[in-house]
Amino acid sequence: MTTTEPLAPGSLDVQPTPLALLLLGREADPKSERGVECPGDLPAPSDPDLVERARAAKAKLGERVFVLGHHYQRDEVIEFADVTGDSFKLARDAAARPQAEYIVFCGVHFMAESADILTTADQQVILPDLAAGCSMADMASAEQVAECWDVLTEAGVADVTVPVSYMNSSADIKAFTGRHGGTICTSSNAKRALEWAFSQGEKVLFLPDQHLGRNTAVREMGFALDDCVVYNPHKPGGGVTPEQLRAAKMILWRGHCSVHGRFSLDSVEDVRSRIPGVNVLVHPECKHEVVAAADYVGSTEYIIKALEAAPAGSSWAIGTELNLVRRLAKAHPDKRIVFLDKTVCFCSTMNRIDLPHLVWALESLAEGTVVNRIVVDEETEHYAKLALEQMLALP
Repeated sequence: MTTTEPLAPGSLDVQPTPLALLLLGREADPKSERGVECPGDLPAPSDPDLVERARAAKAKLGERVFVLGHHYQRDEVIEFADVTGDSFKLARDAAARPQAEYIVFCGVHFMAESADILTTADQQVILPDLAAGCSMADMASAEQVAECWDVLTEAGVADVTVPVSYMNSSADIKAFTGRHGGTICTSSNAKRALEWAFSQGEKVLFLPDQHLGRNTAVREMGFALDDCVVYNPHKPGGGVTPEQLRAAKMILWRGHCSVHGRFSLDSVEDVRSRIPGVNVLVHPECKHEVVAAADYVGSTEYIIKALEAAPAGSSWAIGTELNLVRRLAKAHPDKRIVFLDKTVCFCSTMNRIDLPHLVWALESLAEGTVVNRIVVDEETEHYAKLALEQMLALP
């Protein structure tokens, strides 16, 4: 794979507003949901010396190392990935490579945890920057979810509620799900996970992304918006009454993706006015009104395949992370591919994994020093694996 220069923001119809031109992670967008960082363009590509050092360290490690690159990573990092994909695909790819002593996960913390859960005890999972977290995963802590379950118990509904947790959650939340007989889901199989859960109980507690839960239940399963309530961990009793919990079918955790949560109905209407005949394709982590106004909705893998199959000359506005949109635009020059929002927005935590951090991790491993190892304790791993195995067993 060769290094590619990032496309200029203008090539995707992205306008670098004064807010968007702020340095990475320096400010927040006041018009977006809590936690949305909108950094503008990324720093210039790393210097050539780092590229050569990464190549040398990776060559020295040989088959002992396996580098995973999430779709939202920078091109300079993706160049050194042995495989690319979404979080669960990458964790499974790591598990299928038992001969690799080191798994270097270029993603965020919960992804590295999942890889540690699914790989063997002899393998060591490395996260190049421990600060690469996930704002969505951080919106549900183990203590908050335990308190929520107490609220459901007091309302008399815990016994008929099945937890379904999105892959984008911490190992602690996955373990909670396993302890209570639930399952994990991805954006690709959320409908199947919910169908299974409703065959086991009367209600679902969906963690931690309210939008994926709502969109799947309403758009794909025919539920009404009134069938959903939002549990806010920052309010007493979750901000909902026992009566509301008893009436609800979907109990949605008040969490969201900091990137997908910024897309708005105005974004959709604006791009339709600017580009006649444009196809609007968004991720199901977007808000319900955005999903309802889009032409196509699907996971990261769905988005990639949809553009591969799209006819030449077609126009597409994509509502997902900008690194991926740029890569897709470069891969399909025969189609017009633009970013759904007019201001630049990357996943600020994902972009903490840059080439300097990757070089440092690889060189350290090549010298025999293990850095930033991610280890999930045995009990948490046991129950989290139960929930993950239930997902793998879904019909």
